[in-house]
Amino acid sequence: MIRWSVVLPVFNEAGFLPRTLGSLVAQTDRPRLIIVDNASTDDGIAAARRQLAEADTDVLFLSEATPGQVHALRRGIAAVETPLVAICDADTWYPPHYLAHAGRLFDGHGAGCVALGAHLRPEGAGAFHRAAARFHRLTAARAMPRQNHTSGAAQCFRTASLHAAGGYDPAIWPYVLKDHELMHRVLRHGFQKYDADLWCISSGRRRDRRGVRWTLAERLTYHLTPFDAKDAFFRRLGQRFEARGQRDTVLRQRAWENPAPEATA
Repeated sequence: MIRWSVVLPVFNEAGFLPRTLGSLVAQTDRPRLIIVDNASTDDGIAAARRQLAEADTDVLFLSEATPGQVHALRRGIAAVETPLVAICDADTWYPPHYLAHAGRLFDGHGAGCVALGAHLRPEGAGAFHRAAARFHRLTAARAMPRQNHTSGAAQCFRTASLHAAGGYDPAIWPYVLKDHELMHRVLRHGFQKYDADLWCISSGRRRDRRGVRWTLAERLTYHLTPFDAKDAFFRRLGQRFEARGQRDTVLRQRAWENPAPEATA
Protein backbone atom coordinates (compact mmCIF):
# COMPACT_ATOMS: atom_id res chain seq x y z
CA MET A 1 0.00 0.00 0.00
CA ILE A 2 1.35 3.42 -0.96
CA ARG A 3 1.35 5.64 2.09
CA TRP A 4 2.74 8.86 0.63
CA SER A 5 1.86 11.24 -2.16
CA VAL A 6 4.30 13.90 -3.32
CA VAL A 7 2.78 17.01 -4.88
CA LEU A 8 5.25 18.73 -7.19
CA PRO A 9 4.26 21.95 -9.02
CA VAL A 10 6.33 22.65 -12.12
CA PHE A 11 6.87 25.77 -14.19
CA ASN A 12 9.79 25.73 -16.64
CA GLU A 13 12.11 23.54 -14.58
CA ALA A 14 13.87 21.55 -17.31
CA GLY A 15 17.27 22.29 -15.78
CA PHE A 16 16.41 21.11 -12.27
CA LEU A 17 13.53 18.65 -12.55
CA PRO A 18 15.50 15.50 -13.56
CA ARG A 19 17.59 15.61 -10.39
CA THR A 20 14.54 16.23 -8.20
CA LEU A 21 12.63 13.36 -9.79
CA GLY A 22 15.64 11.11 -9.41
CA SER A 23 15.72 11.83 -5.70
CA LEU A 24 12.00 11.11 -5.33
CA VAL A 25 12.12 7.88 -7.31
CA ALA A 26 14.97 6.76 -5.04
CA GLN A 27 12.89 7.08 -1.85
CA THR A 28 12.96 3.96 0.30
CA ASP A 29 9.27 4.54 1.04
CA ARG A 30 8.05 4.89 -2.52
CA PRO A 31 5.39 7.58 -3.02
CA ARG A 32 2.81 8.36 -5.64
CA LEU A 33 4.11 11.34 -7.59
CA ILE A 34 1.58 14.02 -8.53
CA ILE A 35 3.25 16.39 -10.97
CA VAL A 36 1.32 19.54 -11.85
CA ASP A 37 2.40 21.39 -14.99
CA ASN A 38 1.65 25.06 -14.36
CA ALA A 39 1.67 26.15 -18.02
CA SER A 40 5.33 25.40 -18.68
CA THR A 41 6.79 26.50 -22.01
CA ASP A 42 9.98 24.42 -21.93
CA ASP A 43 10.40 20.69 -22.50
CA GLY A 44 10.71 19.79 -18.81
CA ILE A 45 7.41 17.94 -18.54
CA ALA A 46 8.02 15.93 -21.71
CA ALA A 47 11.44 14.96 -20.37
CA ALA A 48 9.89 14.04 -17.02
CA ARG A 49 7.44 11.73 -18.75
CA ARG A 50 10.31 9.97 -20.49
CA GLN A 51 12.36 9.77 -17.29
CA LEU A 52 9.54 8.33 -15.20
CA ALA A 53 8.43 5.91 -17.91
CA GLU A 54 11.71 4.13 -17.30
CA ALA A 55 11.23 4.05 -13.53
CA ASP A 56 9.04 1.74 -11.50
CA THR A 57 6.93 4.45 -9.93
CA ASP A 58 3.30 5.51 -9.59
CA VAL A 59 2.89 8.91 -11.22
CA LEU A 60 -0.02 11.17 -12.11
CA PHE A 61 0.53 14.11 -14.45
CA LEU A 62 -1.89 17.01 -14.13
CA SER A 63 -2.17 20.41 -15.78
CA GLU A 64 -3.14 23.73 -14.22
CA ALA A 65 -3.35 26.59 -16.71
CA THR A 66 -3.92 29.38 -14.17
CA PRO A 67 -0.52 30.93 -13.46
CA GLY A 68 0.75 30.69 -9.90
CA GLN A 69 2.13 27.94 -7.71
CA VAL A 70 -0.81 28.24 -5.33
CA HIS A 71 -3.16 27.18 -8.15
CA ALA A 72 -0.94 24.25 -9.10
CA LEU A 73 -0.68 23.10 -5.49
CA ARG A 74 -4.41 23.28 -5.02
CA ARG A 75 -4.91 21.14 -8.13
CA GLY A 76 -2.39 18.57 -6.98
CA ILE A 77 -3.56 18.31 -3.38
CA ALA A 78 -7.13 17.72 -4.55
CA ALA A 79 -5.88 14.52 -6.21
CA VAL A 80 -4.17 13.13 -3.10
CA GLU A 81 -5.69 9.88 -1.82
CA THR A 82 -2.92 8.69 0.51
CA PRO A 83 -2.90 9.39 4.27
CA LEU A 84 0.34 11.41 4.10
CA VAL A 85 1.46 14.06 1.64
CA ALA A 86 4.75 15.85 1.06
CA ILE A 87 4.93 19.17 -0.75
CA CYS A 88 8.11 19.32 -2.81
CA ASP A 89 9.77 21.79 -5.16
CA ALA A 90 11.36 21.07 -8.51
CA ASP A 91 14.68 22.68 -7.50
CA THR A 92 15.05 20.78 -4.23
CA TRP A 93 16.58 17.33 -3.71
CA TYR A 94 15.52 14.80 -1.12
CA PRO A 95 17.70 12.12 0.52
CA PRO A 96 16.48 8.52 0.10
CA HIS A 97 15.30 8.33 3.73
CA TYR A 98 13.22 11.54 3.56
CA LEU A 99 9.72 10.06 3.37
CA ALA A 100 10.47 6.96 5.43
CA HIS A 101 11.86 9.06 8.26
CA ALA A 102 8.92 11.47 8.06
CA GLY A 103 6.56 8.50 8.30
CA ARG A 104 8.31 7.26 11.43
CA LEU A 105 8.01 10.73 12.96
CA PHE A 106 4.27 10.84 12.28
CA ASP A 107 3.87 7.36 13.79
CA GLY A 108 5.99 8.16 16.82
CA HIS A 109 4.25 11.41 17.70
CA GLY A 110 0.70 10.12 17.22
CA ALA A 111 -2.40 11.45 15.53
CA GLY A 112 -2.01 14.91 17.09
CA CYS A 113 1.07 15.51 14.94
CA VAL A 114 -0.41 16.95 11.76
CA ALA A 115 2.67 18.46 10.10
CA LEU A 116 6.43 18.10 9.85
CA GLY A 117 9.02 20.63 8.79
CA ALA A 118 12.35 19.67 7.30
CA HIS A 119 15.33 21.99 7.38
CA LEU A 120 16.99 23.04 4.13
CA ARG A 121 20.66 22.36 3.56
CA PRO A 122 22.01 25.00 1.16
CA GLU A 123 23.55 23.41 -1.91
CA GLY A 124 27.33 23.34 -1.71
CA ALA A 125 27.44 24.38 1.94
CA GLY A 126 30.24 23.07 4.08
CA ALA A 127 29.82 21.15 7.31
CA PHE A 128 29.85 24.30 9.46
CA HIS A 129 27.14 26.05 7.45
CA ARG A 130 24.99 22.88 7.34
CA ALA A 131 25.26 22.55 11.12
CA ALA A 132 24.45 26.24 11.59
CA ALA A 133 21.37 26.01 9.35
CA ARG A 134 20.16 22.93 11.25
CA PHE A 135 20.76 24.54 14.63
CA HIS A 136 18.93 27.72 13.61
CA ARG A 137 15.82 25.91 12.37
CA LEU A 138 15.58 23.43 15.21
CA THR A 139 16.14 26.08 17.87
CA ALA A 140 13.50 28.36 16.34
CA ALA A 141 11.04 25.47 16.10
CA ARG A 142 11.51 24.59 19.76
CA ALA A 143 11.16 28.21 20.86
CA MET A 144 8.14 28.98 18.63
CA PRO A 145 6.41 25.65 17.93
CA ARG A 146 3.19 27.16 16.51
CA GLN A 147 4.88 28.96 13.65
CA ASN A 148 6.40 27.92 10.35
CA HIS A 149 10.20 27.71 10.17
CA THR A 150 10.87 26.22 6.77
CA SER A 151 10.10 26.46 3.08
CA GLY A 152 7.02 25.03 1.41
CA ALA A 153 9.47 22.69 -0.34
CA ALA A 154 10.10 20.98 3.00
CA GLN A 155 6.68 20.44 4.55
CA CYS A 156 4.82 17.18 5.15
CA PHE A 157 1.21 16.82 6.30
CA ARG A 158 -1.43 14.37 7.34
CA THR A 159 -3.72 14.64 4.33
CA ALA A 160 -6.91 14.80 6.39
CA SER A 161 -5.58 17.75 8.40
CA LEU A 162 -4.36 19.54 5.28
CA HIS A 163 -7.81 19.20 3.70
CA ALA A 164 -9.53 20.24 6.93
CA ALA A 165 -7.42 23.41 6.98
CA GLY A 166 -8.46 24.29 3.43
CA GLY A 167 -5.10 23.53 1.82
CA TYR A 168 -3.57 25.97 -0.59
CA ASP A 169 -6.34 28.21 -1.85
CA PRO A 170 -5.94 31.45 -3.83
CA ALA A 171 -9.25 32.64 -2.39
CA ILE A 172 -7.68 32.49 1.08
CA TRP A 173 -4.07 33.51 0.37
CA PRO A 174 -2.86 34.33 -3.17
CA TYR A 175 0.42 35.90 -1.99
CA VAL A 176 4.02 34.89 -1.39
CA LEU A 177 4.95 33.29 1.94
CA LYS A 178 1.95 31.02 1.49
CA ASP A 179 3.74 28.25 3.40
CA HIS A 180 3.60 30.37 6.57
CA GLU A 181 -0.07 31.21 6.19
CA LEU A 182 -1.02 27.61 5.39
CA MET A 183 0.89 26.21 8.36
CA HIS A 184 -0.98 28.59 10.64
CA ARG A 185 -4.29 27.12 9.48
CA VAL A 186 -3.03 23.53 9.70
CA LEU A 187 -1.79 24.04 13.27
CA ARG A 188 -5.34 24.71 14.41
CA HIS A 189 -5.79 20.95 13.99
CA GLY A 190 -2.74 19.73 15.90
CA PHE A 191 0.99 20.27 16.31
CA GLN A 192 4.07 20.08 14.11
CA LYS A 193 7.51 18.59 14.64
CA TYR A 194 11.00 19.20 13.31
CA ASP A 195 13.82 16.68 13.48
CA ALA A 196 17.57 16.85 12.91
CA ASP A 197 17.44 13.94 10.46
CA LEU A 198 14.62 15.39 8.35
CA TRP A 199 16.33 17.57 5.76
CA CYS A 200 16.60 18.29 2.05
CA ILE A 201 18.95 20.22 -0.23
CA SER A 202 17.91 23.53 -1.75
CA SER A 203 19.40 24.80 -4.98
CA GLY A 204 21.70 27.80 -4.96
CA ARG A 205 19.15 29.93 -6.79
CA ARG A 206 17.10 30.18 -3.59
CA ARG A 207 19.56 32.80 -2.42
CA ASP A 208 17.72 35.16 -4.77
CA ARG A 209 14.61 35.94 -2.70
CA ARG A 210 13.81 39.40 -3.99
CA GLY A 211 10.27 38.44 -4.96
CA VAL A 212 9.54 36.81 -1.59
CA ARG A 213 10.49 39.65 0.67
CA TRP A 214 8.92 40.82 3.87
CA THR A 215 10.27 43.63 5.99
CA LEU A 216 12.13 43.11 9.24
CA ALA A 217 9.18 44.67 11.08
CA GLU A 218 6.75 42.26 9.41
CA ARG A 219 8.94 39.28 10.24
CA LEU A 220 9.31 40.32 13.89
CA THR A 221 5.58 40.94 14.15
CA TYR A 222 4.94 37.44 12.80
CA HIS A 223 7.17 35.91 15.46
CA LEU A 224 5.79 38.04 18.31
CA THR A 225 2.09 37.79 17.48
CA PRO A 226 0.30 35.16 19.62
CA PHE A 227 -1.16 32.23 17.72
CA ASP A 228 -4.76 33.26 18.40
CA ALA A 229 -4.08 36.70 16.90
CA LYS A 230 -2.35 35.42 13.76
CA ASP A 231 -5.53 35.59 11.63
CA ALA A 232 -5.59 39.37 12.02
CA PHE A 233 -1.85 39.51 11.37
CA PHE A 234 -2.20 37.65 8.07
CA ARG A 235 -5.12 39.86 7.01
CA ARG A 236 -2.94 42.94 7.48
CA LEU A 237 0.05 41.27 5.84
CA GLY A 238 -2.08 40.29 2.86
CA GLN A 239 -3.14 43.91 2.42
CA ARG A 240 0.50 45.00 2.47
CA PHE A 241 1.52 42.31 -0.02
CA GLU A 242 -1.34 43.30 -2.32
CA ALA A 243 -0.20 46.93 -2.27
CA ARG A 244 3.39 45.83 -3.07
CA GLY A 245 2.33 43.49 -5.87
CA GLN A 246 3.54 40.39 -4.06
CA ARG A 247 1.05 37.87 -5.33
CA ASP A 248 2.25 34.31 -5.78
CA THR A 249 2.79 34.89 -9.51
CA VAL A 250 5.93 36.95 -8.81
CA LEU A 251 7.67 33.59 -8.36
CA ARG A 252 7.40 33.17 -12.14
CA GLN A 253 9.57 36.26 -12.65
CA ARG A 254 13.07 34.87 -12.33
CA ALA A 255 16.27 36.85 -12.12
CA TRP A 256 18.47 33.80 -12.53
CA GLU A 257 19.39 31.61 -15.45
CA ASN A 258 18.63 27.89 -15.27
CA PRO A 259 21.91 26.08 -15.78
CA ALA A 260 21.52 22.33 -15.64
CA PRO A 261 22.71 21.16 -12.22
CA GLU A 262 24.96 18.20 -11.67
CA ALA A 263 23.22 14.89 -12.17
CA THR A 264 23.90 13.50 -8.72
CA ALA A 265 22.34 14.61 -5.47
